[in-house]
Amino acid sequence: MFSQRNGNNNTSSPSSNPPQQAPVKQLGMTSAISLAGPKQEDIQRTVDLEKSLEPFNVFENEQELNHRMEILAKLNGLVKQWVKDVSISKNMPEQMAEKLGGKIYTFGSYRLGVHHKGADIDALCVAPRNIERADYFSSFFDLLKQQPEVTECRAIEEAFVPVIKMKFDNIEIDLLFARLALKEIPDNFDLRDDMLLKNLDHRCVRSLNGCRVTDEILRLVPNIENFRLALRTIKLWAKKHGIYSNSLGYFGGVSWAMLVARTCQLYPNAAAATIVHKFFLVFSRWKWPQPVLLKQPDTVNLGFTVWDPRVTPTDRYHLMPIITPAYPQQNSTFNVSSSTSKVIQMEFMEGMEITDEIMLGNAGWDKLFQTPQFFTKYRHFIVLLVSSTSADDHLEWCGLVESKIRILIGNLERNQHIQLAHVNPKCFEKTTGAAKDNKTTPQSTSSQSATDSEKTSSESEDSHADFCSMWFIGLEFERTANLNVDLTVSIQSFTDQVHKHALNIKMLKEGMKIEARHVRRKQLVQYIDSSYVKREKKVSESLNNSAASVTQLAKKRFSAEMGQLTNNPKRAKLQESFDSVANDSQNDTVLDDSSQSVASPQPQLCT
Repeated sequence: MFSQRNGNNNTSSPSSNPPQQAPVKQLGMTSAISLAGPKQEDIQRTVDLEKSLEPFNVFENEQELNHRMEILAKLNGLVKQWVKDVSISKNMPEQMAEKLGGKIYTFGSYRLGVHHKGADIDALCVAPRNIERADYFSSFFDLLKQQPEVTECRAIEEAFVPVIKMKFDNIEIDLLFARLALKEIPDNFDLRDDMLLKNLDHRCVRSLNGCRVTDEILRLVPNIENFRLALRTIKLWAKKHGIYSNSLGYFGGVSWAMLVARTCQLYPNAAAATIVHKFFLVFSRWKWPQPVLLKQPDTVNLGFTVWDPRVTPTDRYHLMPIITPAYPQQNSTFNVSSSTSKVIQMEFMEGMEITDEIMLGNAGWDKLFQTPQFFTKYRHFIVLLVSSTSADDHLEWCGLVESKIRILIGNLERNQHIQLAHVNPKCFEKTTGAAKDNKTTPQSTSSQSATDSEKTSSESEDSHADFCSMWFIGLEFERTANLNVDLTVSIQSFTDQVHKHALNIKMLKEGMKIEARHVRRKQLVQYIDSSYVKREKKVSESLNNSAASVTQLAKKRFSAEMGQLTNNPKRAKLQESFDSVANDSQNDTVLDDSSQSVASPQPQLCT
């Protein structure tokens, strides 16, 4: 899509008419907010930003990049050999089987060029039509396990997007599978053609979607290098602030990439540092659930469901929709809940204040990557303990439980007395010291009614668990004195669903356990190292001391910028353009993090 050209064909002399500017290519649903290029200070801020990222290992050196390429080349060779061998076993002449091909495609952070040191690789195995999915999860899976470089190889065939997970020469790889309705897969094959999806099953389409979306994102950004540096920054910020996890109801990697890409479209000539700043400005003011789109949805009709709230009633309930740019268009954030939505929006607001301060020269970029308080923010927590007796079992069991935690969050949100159920994405491992401390089991109810036998039972369960992982959920209750909340049903419903699903997929084994306990802030030391909480408390006090001045500074800066847009007639169109992509009205519910002032509720838990 291109902006309109000046329709005046007047051929009078150049002296009487100013020279016409070349048409600017429009990327996205609306025109750009600003076409201004970077100033010298913007370039310097970008240099400073890049330096500030280096200690966090977000860049790989040439040797590490080459190592990944070698791994992918080996994997590609294995696919070709496997396709040939399977075809011969199905009575195909060797000469024909040699030509069938097969290929490995990458997507996600590696394909976008923003993977960090030690990151996994998202990849797709594409095979011709004579290769079945059953072949992939049998003969190819067996072939992988025979490779000396492959460890921790496991197949998850029942997943929404079936996958083989493994470590290949110490690099984690998630390998999907797609069978195309084609006789051969040449080495230069392009997956962007929508008609490739014709007559494919839904699992193949979902597997192909990762590659198609990633390539489309790269095609829709005006400056790939600026996009990459800005995205590295936002991904690091999101991880540090605990809002990077699609499975837990936050945003995943592709969602953050699309938000940064949209910001790049709105400021196509800006430096990376400016894009980071504008990212927070735009999305702290976004009128959710207005969807974020990188382009006009394609009008392809191959029978696959696309995100459209006019047609699909359930799409109307999505809280923060970010729509993928490749057909079939999907909402990448359908897991977002009421609580995670509030947490994300709060972080957008705080990110805007911090980057505003950075742009004024009153703070460094390192402030953006400081981990916010979680354990000092809430007075009440639910600790979810997941245990098993072997390393392999524990890896599978934790993966299943983590994918279901959002069900527990939904159950808690439906309780009228809970204003927020904030899950921390970090998975904590229970240390030996914590296991010893844990013998004094926190009370599971508001009263002191837990019997000695109950304590003994809990101790016995812990002592038989060789592996134990934990997730913490901070609870914020309504401000009501003498509040008595019973969460028994919410907890029991969640654990029942997890066990039922584990039984259905034949994963549940002896020793696999899941338990939820009510923990108060002062009892956290029984589960995590006390120095962790103390360190967070120290950071919290430091932030609180400067919070008031920072907020006032940000408000002045924000008012000045928006006042300039509003009061300058020449920039009326710019203001109108901004209003079309961002809105300063926020959701009615505002997060109150002053949990210290809340009357102490007495939640009752029973698992």
